[in-house]
Amino acid sequence: MQYWLDSSAAASETSLDDGVETTTFFCAERGCAEFDQRRLRFTGPSAERTDAESDEVLYVLAGHGVATIGGESHDLAVGTGVFVARGTPWRVDDAAGLDVLSVLVRDPLAANGATHALVHVEGERGGATAGREFRLLATPEVGCSSVTQFVGYIPVGRAPDHFHKYDEVVYVLDGTGELHIGGESRPLRPGSCVHLPARLVHSLENSGPEQMAVLGVFRPAGSPAEAYYPDGTAAAVPTEES
Repeated sequence: MQYWLDSSAAASETSLDDGVETTTFFCAERGCAEFDQRRLRFTGPSAERTDAESDEVLYVLAGHGVATIGGESHDLAVGTGVFVARGTPWRVDDAAGLDVLSVLVRDPLAANGATHALVHVEGERGGATAGREFRLLATPEVGCSSVTQFVGYIPVGRAPDHFHKYDEVVYVLDGTGELHIGGESRPLRPGSCVHLPARLVHSLENSGPEQMAVLGVFRPAGSPAEAYYPDGTAAAVPTEES
């Protein structure tokens, strides 16, 4: 199974209707049945988009724009996360170099009536193992029942080998390092994509000199801090007192 790829090597398709460039990273054809991880590039207004079968979570990587989602107008800027429930129409009305990371969530749970939600990377960070921190974006609290979307911050160094009980796709936003799985390593840099099936033992290493930032989406929804060592022991999560 493929766990890593470089986004620059992935093939892109451009819609003849509106010029939106779509580059698909992980999907069922690459062994990722839960998600379609894609990059969408908008050079101007787009046609209306909707998916009757999948939820979608978005994150603005670059540029800015204005979108109509579920009949409401919203500004999009770097660091904006968006949840779009299945069947909800959305379109980009204006775009200036708008580059979006999209994850389609196959066979989602019901969204409890919410059609969409916008969230932003701001506020306090939560703590995880080995000095990791995170900020939550789309979560069940905003109607996104199936997944948790977050930005994770990784300090210089290598985390202990561990696994999660959730299935996850990751996109590297900033920093350089390596992904370690089963005694093999792959380079990480901005644009690197990773698929981590549930219970796959792995480690992400930040080779420095700066903090690494990653965008993660995982299901079932929960805390990005939940992790387990190879023997099944739960990894300790730092508290305010520690």
